[in-house]
Amino acid sequence: MTSAIDSPLPAVTRLIATDLDGTLLRDDKTLSDRTIAALAAAERAGIEVFFVTGRPSRWMDVVSSHVHGHGMAICANGAAVADLRANGRLVEVRALARDAALDVVRILRDAAPGTSFAVELTTGIHYEPAYPPFHLDPGATVAVAEKLLHEEAPGTGTPVLKVLAHHPGLAPDDFLLLAREAAGDRASFTRSSPTALLEISALGVSKAGTLAACCAERGIAPSEVVAFGDMPNDVEMLGWAGSSFAMGNAHPAALAAASGVTLTNNEDGVAVVIERILRSR
Repeated sequence: MTSAIDSPLPAVTRLIATDLDGTLLRDDKTLSDRTIAALAAAERAGIEVFFVTGRPSRWMDVVSSHVHGHGMAICANGAAVADLRANGRLVEVRALARDAALDVVRILRDAAPGTSFAVELTTGIHYEPAYPPFHLDPGATVAVAEKLLHEEAPGTGTPVLKVLAHHPGLAPDDFLLLAREAAGDRASFTRSSPTALLEISALGVSKAGTLAACCAERGIAPSEVVAFGDMPNDVEMLGWAGSSFAMGNAHPAALAAASGVTLTNNEDGVAVVIERILRSR
């Protein structure tokens, strides 16, 4: 793997796809002035910038004023595309079927006793009593996952973007491996938290898949995309893009998937590469 200075860039860069937490955002969840300037300069140069994140659209306020030309973001690890210029309105949803979600809950309860769950709907998050509470969502319903996923008739419930599973004792990567082995035929499993917190989407849904569809709609080839990420939920995207950079603080799986490595999120690693792209034009 080569550095941000040495790694080859596309002959033509038409789109930059960047994760947020641990990548574009500093550890204090803010954007540096240098990063803000780099994003604006890229858009002025005609390069689209896509924020591609595990966050739900309602937690995109940290970057919503920096979307510039297009205003779209890929949220919930590819389960939703949001229009940040329309208060995060969802323009596309790749929902997790409730029967598949219930199967996963049942399997993980048996395979990893002590697991607790949350359910991320298009309208917000709800969670079990044992699940670590989301203080940013004070209106959440607290109930067992089976009740949260219940619907009166098939297809009548609010779409499920993802289910989250937390375990208080397992190592994060061990929990991810266990879940994929136990229920990988029913849903997609990934993680982006430093804790044993899994993010469960519909089978085949990933940041890469939704990004690929968005690029195809715009006539943008993978070879014209530069991607940035730091955690296992970025692995497929880093592998799909023609040029990709793992952050200096990245998880080993992200480092292995990327074609290059840049500085850490606290050292403006994304901005460093964007500045290099612009100098090469």
